[in-house]
Amino acid sequence: MTASHIDPPLTARPQRRPELDAIRALVVVGLIFFHSALVFDTRDDYYVKNAETTEATMIGAGLAVVWAMPTLFLIAGLGSWHSLRRRGAAGFAVERLLRLGVPLVVATLTLLPVPQWLRLRADPAYHESYLRFLPRFFDVRLDLSEFPFIVRGEYFESGHLWFVVMLLAYALLLAPLARWLPRDRGRRIRERLAAAMRPRGAVLLLPAVPIALITALVGMEEQFAGWNRWAYLLFFLYGFVLASDDRFRSVMRRDAIPAAVSALILLMIGMPGFLIAGDAPGADPFTDMTALAIVVRVLYGAAGWCCLVAILGLLDRRRSARVPGEDAAPVSTSAPPPGPAPEPGSDTGSRPGLAPGPGVGRRMYAYLTTAVLPLYILHQPIVIAVAYGVVRWDAPMLVKYVAIVSVSLTLTVVAYDLLVRRTRLTRFLFGMRG
Repeated sequence: MTASHIDPPLTARPQRRPELDAIRALVVVGLIFFHSALVFDTRDDYYVKNAETTEATMIGAGLAVVWAMPTLFLIAGLGSWHSLRRRGAAGFAVERLLRLGVPLVVATLTLLPVPQWLRLRADPAYHESYLRFLPRFFDVRLDLSEFPFIVRGEYFESGHLWFVVMLLAYALLLAPLARWLPRDRGRRIRERLAAAMRPRGAVLLLPAVPIALITALVGMEEQFAGWNRWAYLLFFLYGFVLASDDRFRSVMRRDAIPAAVSALILLMIGMPGFLIAGDAPGADPFTDMTALAIVVRVLYGAAGWCCLVAILGLLDRRRSARVPGEDAAPVSTSAPPPGPAPEPGSDTGSRPGLAPGPGVGRRMYAYLTTAVLPLYILHQPIVIAVAYGVVRWDAPMLVKYVAIVSVSLTLTVVAYDLLVRRTRLTRFLFGMRG
């Protein structure tokens, strides 16, 4: 069985949704601001820490991570639908291995040891050279119980590439599932889901329940931007299902405003609850099974899904208003090209007038949408290396933060532009098209 086992969408040719490209670029650039802030965070055990810290960063981080990484996984699922339709299960798996697996291996060998070594170098008593440290970093073993992070070691880590590891693993799990699922059964499942989502508010409540249950009962994983790895799998699968039928996209547009209101209310109640649950000595609101910790995790999980419906629905409303006839003739939800979260090289059509207008804005849009995955891979080692020097300055926290962000952002873009995008080989090694 091949791609024919996935039903075609309601239109023959998928159309690009440039707002999804913009979200991906926004999140990846925002990660430089986010990881720079962790240098000053009181609670987070980041690689490099400033002597003076603050708890204010936790609030800002919480408002960002509740939607940012789940959105990337959702968009990845959207693109996977179209990639599977075009390539079939085997072709999809091969393409994922090339576009995600190759840069994962390259970055693991060249970039991931740097943050761990700088963490150790922060101790004045540590004097081991980088070359002496490397063999210890790659002293690894296999541990299947930590799937998908089966390569383990005392110093080895996936670092910020946990995202790529998860995305690759979930795509490789999806491929045989799509091949095995009979076409008629897939159509029946989709029809039932579409019928279930038809009532107002159903698109908020029904998908939120599994996410909230996983977040509450399995716990949250702080090292993965606060979400559990299996919650991310749900976001990925939700994106895959949403792309299969334009009725899902329609109800997200319809319920976007109630979703935004719901997300705001849930966060206003849940975020203070997190702070209260974490104030007790030894308390961990991410994993504790106290009543308060479970409740705030339920609220957080539901808020995350409501944020996604609000963001995608409101952006789709704005786009539909600019494209005459969009609501009358719905198009299939598509995903963008290569990116950290999503579907590098996803199969999307294009339609004139949907991308930003001519000039600087259009060129910047084109530049960033193709740069997302390399920028994601490059940014954290650069942020940590810059922060390693800046924290030694005798300057206020704000000055240090601005310096880390501005220098790291500049170096990340320069490294991408000079070292990645200019040759076919380096583009391949970083998951870009030739």
